[in-house]
Amino acid sequence: MAGPPPGSRGWSAGDESPTQAPGECRRPRGRPSTGSTGDENALQTLRLYHRDAYLKTFTARVLACRPAGDGYEVILDRTAFYPTGGGQPHDTGRLGGRRVLEVVEDEATGAILHRVDSPLAGEVAGEVDWDRRLDHMEQHTAQHLLSQVFVRLFQAETVGFHLGAEATTIDLDMEALTPEQVEAAEALANQIVREDRPVRVHWAENPEAAMARFPLRKPPAVTGPVRIVEIGDFDFSACGGTHVASTGRLGLIKVKAWERYKKGIRLTFLAGGRALRDYQRLDRMTRELARSLSLGVPDLPVAVERLREETLRLRRQLRDAQDQLLEVEARELLAGARVVAGVRVVTQIFGGRPGEEVRALAARVAAHPRAVALLGTRGALPQLFFARSADLRLDMGAILRQVLPLIEGKGGGSPLVAQGAGSRPEGLAAALDLALARVAEGLQAPEV
Repeated sequence: MAGPPPGSRGWSAGDESPTQAPGECRRPRGRPSTGSTGDENALQTLRLYHRDAYLKTFTARVLACRPAGDGYEVILDRTAFYPTGGGQPHDTGRLGGRRVLEVVEDEATGAILHRVDSPLAGEVAGEVDWDRRLDHMEQHTAQHLLSQVFVRLFQAETVGFHLGAEATTIDLDMEALTPEQVEAAEALANQIVREDRPVRVHWAENPEAAMARFPLRKPPAVTGPVRIVEIGDFDFSACGGTHVASTGRLGLIKVKAWERYKKGIRLTFLAGGRALRDYQRLDRMTRELARSLSLGVPDLPVAVERLREETLRLRRQLRDAQDQLLEVEARELLAGARVVAGVRVVTQIFGGRPGEEVRALAARVAAHPRAVALLGTRGALPQLFFARSADLRLDMGAILRQVLPLIEGKGGGSPLVAQGAGSRPEGLAAALDLALARVAEGLQAPEV
């Protein structure tokens, strides 16, 4: 199928995506693409977004309309609505007064299906949701640009692309990425943005002709006519959707994060309006933070470091104070403990006290000579904490296992310390009574 002549205007819609063959955006099917519900020769859709990505309104004739799920699928003789494909989401908007819920391409026939909630017929007016369209154009042009930047600077190919509602990601074929490399990539990408290079569209008869005429970043994985998007003699990519008219319209490209992903790097970035909104959000946050600290924004890093050090110091003081209080409490409990065979045995149930705190208290008790701690707490789940001093021969883990059924619990430990939790708080008292009995038996048993 013959495509538009070389040099005609049009903008692209998606590059490498995990759902498609790397090396091409969704395949352009030429100037008019066939679309039908059965007769491909009778129904054709002219893709207006190939001619003008900035077209917001249009009129078209309904060629077919059929029920689909809880709505209808409409095929037009021409459309400015871009269908999902190549990693870029579909356009939305209004068609004949109805909301356009989804736009997809039937891969078998090439038909562009507009999903609406009620049937349409005759001539209809369409209006593309411009905010959504422009956002997609900005993110995707930025992706082309960034992908070429990483090829030129680090020989890293883009093997995946996803344009999300909040951020866009590209998957790079590289093992590691440093902050210095990211800054270098941002610098080159934004240099191309500031140069306001034109974004042009070219057509080639087939992949072989495309490879011969243009320095494509990747070979097209298609047959038939190939649509190539050029970014000002910097990047050439097979692509079939919507892009901005020049790099200057991106305003800014900002890398937000990167991480190891599978065998490569997944990089998250923002461009255009998204980058501006993110900068405004961060600016508000820093100004509010500076105001709350009665400082200027440039003074924030030093102030934050000072606050961090002060917080660490106060945490150390608090921990020391808590340790001292636990020691005082442990001594008080030991002073009132029952004595079995010359061993002080502390038994106590706490009402909702944090388990970590009760475990620390048990350890404090057991740090004293000839001492045993049998403690419980009634939190969200009943818990038991057993500990004994190192100069005794009791097996606290074994004793715990004997009493856990009384609270329908699970747990374990060593001869020195053990802990468990259950689901039956009413069994706590009986569990500690049984544990005390087992401790007494062990202490009074003759040594072998």
